[in-house]
Amino acid sequence: MIETEVCIVGAGPGGAATALKLSHLGISCVLVDKAVFPRDKICGDAISGKAATILSRIDPTIMQQFETATHLQTDIWGIRFVSPNNKEIDVPFHPKYDVQNDPKQGFVCKRIDFDNFLIEEVKKREDILFFENTAIDGYQKTTEGFQLYSKTKAFQINARLLIVANGANSNFSRHFAGLEKDPKHHAGAVRAYYKNVQGMHPDRFIELHFLKEINPGYFWIFPLPGGYANVGVGMRSDYISRKKFNLRDGLNRVLSTHPILKERFKDAELEGKVTGFGLPLGSKKRQISGDHFMLVGDAGHLIDPLSGEGIGNAIYSGFIAAEQVQECLAENDFSAQFMKAYDVRVARVLGKEMQLSYSLQKMMARPWLVNLTANWVSRNRTLIDLISLMYIDLEVRKKALNPLFWIRLMLGKVDLEKLR
Repeated sequence: MIETEVCIVGAGPGGAATALKLSHLGISCVLVDKAVFPRDKICGDAISGKAATILSRIDPTIMQQFETATHLQTDIWGIRFVSPNNKEIDVPFHPKYDVQNDPKQGFVCKRIDFDNFLIEEVKKREDILFFENTAIDGYQKTTEGFQLYSKTKAFQINARLLIVANGANSNFSRHFAGLEKDPKHHAGAVRAYYKNVQGMHPDRFIELHFLKEINPGYFWIFPLPGGYANVGVGMRSDYISRKKFNLRDGLNRVLSTHPILKERFKDAELEGKVTGFGLPLGSKKRQISGDHFMLVGDAGHLIDPLSGEGIGNAIYSGFIAAEQVQECLAENDFSAQFMKAYDVRVARVLGKEMQLSYSLQKMMARPWLVNLTANWVSRNRTLIDLISLMYIDLEVRKKALNPLFWIRLMLGKVDLEKLR
């Protein structure tokens, strides 16, 4: 029996970030994962600037080491949007960028490598007791917190505070915290690794293709080191059911029949197999804490509804959870009422962003609107700069959802310099 103040279940980016932040705060913890690292995780592999920023706030040396590990990651500088009418729009993460001299804006790294990189950092910390190859099969609420145990009960932990970060299929999230799957706020996706994909952006932009063949989903290509790319298709789960859409077939159909993409993939080699995964989206307000527990990352349904990116939100929620732990220990209060501060803070820094992403996702489901917007944007550099600002500034994104904003923009009454 292990006694601890804090136990974290799940050692992906959310769980690892929580443990590292706790270590930085001088708080010991136990971290448990059923896998042995390095282990693969089905994902789009994109790591946003948000993730890099929060990891740097935990410990600047972590991101410094990651940036120098060019064999593990590709730095990315923007997004190439492709509309149903094949109009390409390149949107940098900053309106003016310098690949050689500016700070890195984002990365693509296989999860088998990124997660293991974080675990190697975890293993350096003496105040993090890490157990891998250890599955937690039972949770028992006690007056002092939680008792956790393996299937045979040979491994048991008593913890005053439980942080659940064990992913989209978390048993605890579903059966104890009550976060059931809602098809309107959930997506399905498949991904594969290809080598020798042609026509990649020279400045390593990720690609999002809004194609007629997979509407209202999207197709992506994310560049990886060594000539590889993460390639996939995603769609909201209610649309998958309604259309009886097979994601694997959809991916194969795009690569073999789309007039542009089939040429780009004609010499590409599939490495491994096409694999599927689910994404619990953060577009629905949910309670992600309770008496003596908090949910982090995918276990808390915190995936961005538009981009499908979950790593940054997992790391950010883990950072917030660790600071809430500090408050709980200081006040000796682990009640559901006191824990609500975690929900409030997550909603403040991530909730509005995900609601906006959900609104944009619904707009992108209309091909005629996407085509119309793409035609307009492609002829106007100012609009591309505006979209760049939308990526880095939540307030600009909120303004952009107001139709009056676009009318004022067309009349030349919006000063982008004042928005920066």
